[in-house]
Amino acid sequence: MNQDLRKRIAEIIYQAKEGHIPSSYSIVDIINHLYTSVLSYDSNNPTWEKRDYFILSKGHGCAALWVVLEKLNLLPERALEQYSQFGGILGGHPDRTKVPFVEASTGSLGHGMPMAVGCALAHKITGNDNKVFCLVGDGECHEGTIWESAHVAANRNLNNLTVIVDWNQSAAQLCPTDDLPAKWRSFGWHTVVFDGHDQTQIEAAFNENDAQAPTVLIAKNVKGKGVSMTEGHGPWHHKIPSKEELEHILEALS
Repeated sequence: MNQDLRKRIAEIIYQAKEGHIPSSYSIVDIINHLYTSVLSYDSNNPTWEKRDYFILSKGHGCAALWVVLEKLNLLPERALEQYSQFGGILGGHPDRTKVPFVEASTGSLGHGMPMAVGCALAHKITGNDNKVFCLVGDGECHEGTIWESAHVAANRNLNNLTVIVDWNQSAAQLCPTDDLPAKWRSFGWHTVVFDGHDQTQIEAAFNENDAQAPTVLIAKNVKGKGVSMTEGHGPWHHKIPSKEELEHILEALS
């Protein structure tokens, strides 16, 4: 696990008094792998025409994206120091009009994936080799737009599209017997289930593909992973730590 990135997430959220620590901890290992080992991009040109696209549909987990972009020097200098502050470019949800390397403004759950499908379809039509990746939450998978998009993607054989599902059991509070892998398979997607916090399994999952179908990588994640106090559900979903709680979090990650 990426403990230093988790520490940074806690620090910026504590400083700004805004953000979702558990949701960010759930996906930070995957986002780090995407940007360090999977995505093709030009660090000096965010709009490079041959780049791969990443859309964080689960926009409220964007602190995980911000710390990875900072780590790789893909943000303006000291941008994270102004996270969720007046005059800063980084907020509690991604804004493509302000932040380099952000392809879509997200936060209204269920809408990032339709944009990803449209993007992947456009590249198919024009014959480009660009790949498209989209990360959604398991609760988000109750949105009708997710399944409309899944249906279109499978019918158009969008093998340039990979969706990652943060299967951290948030949705189990409402639908405890929901079988997400079976749902995606029924829509014609190449489906891979893996541990989203284990680096070896992450690498193996992202090496999976299908020449005729879109791929969904269903990550068995833990919400708040890394700190027992934040793991699971309840008040920590959008809770800002006190100074003492921040110290506890940082110590647990050391």
